[in-house]
Amino acid sequence: MSVITFTSDYGLVDHRVASVKGRILSLKEDIRLVDISHEIQAYNLLQTAYIVRNSYSFFPKDTVHIISVDSFYTKERKSIIYKANGHYFIAADNGVLSLIFYDIQPEAVYEITLNNRFDDEVSFTSTDIFAPAAVHLQNGGLPEVIGRKFKNPKQLSFPRPVFNENENMIIGEVMFIDNFGNVVSNIHKKFFEKNGVNFENFIVKFRNLALTKIYGQYTDVVTDWKLEPESHGKSAAIFNDADLLELTIYKGNINNGAKSLFGLSVGEKIYVEFA
Repeated sequence: MSVITFTSDYGLVDHRVASVKGRILSLKEDIRLVDISHEIQAYNLLQTAYIVRNSYSFFPKDTVHIISVDSFYTKERKSIIYKANGHYFIAADNGVLSLIFYDIQPEAVYEITLNNRFDDEVSFTSTDIFAPAAVHLQNGGLPEVIGRKFKNPKQLSFPRPVFNENENMIIGEVMFIDNFGNVVSNIHKKFFEKNGVNFENFIVKFRNLALTKIYGQYTDVVTDWKLEPESHGKSAAIFNDADLLELTIYKGNINNGAKSLFGLSVGEKIYVEFA
């Protein structure tokens, strides 16, 4: 039996998450349903892409992932299925799936057509379209039964870092801020290593601050565990578990972490100068 995951920007106060889960369970009571997150900022597709991209691969193959972000129904916007990397993804055709798979070509893309009869009414996309489509796929049903091949899903551009050869500098930007206030850039470790291979030193610059070392994990900032409390509040750069350059405050949180203390927001530039 495969799994259905559920990601949304609905929050946990309103009825919407419970309504979608209830609809899924009414279609199949013994479903395995897992929440990824419902605290996505409203309509924030880049944040959605980062969270789903870095979580879906830990689930078994053939897992079905419902992504209800910026998903309210309009007749002009299709609901689609991506089959990619051995998983199924259901979302509105708003470009979020192209952000998740900016570097992976989907095996197939389908427009969901189970609600396309002239007398069908859709009041809530996630209960009326996404839920039955997910249960169908989770049961082993073919996507062709509830959809048709779709050639032109909406594409959005994932922000990519660039390397300025004249200044020996990587120019990236903040793409995500997590629950601890850590600031995640779009500079991947492989990109850093490729462009820094001929240089001995580097400086990570942002705002009017600079760091000259990148750690492998958060706890590497502690040099003596007997004196670990003295490291609280120490600023550092690391390559996180997604191999992305991240600015962090050791033992920081959303109120006193890197976001607050460095004053950084999504979209701001981060530079790596090589020498």
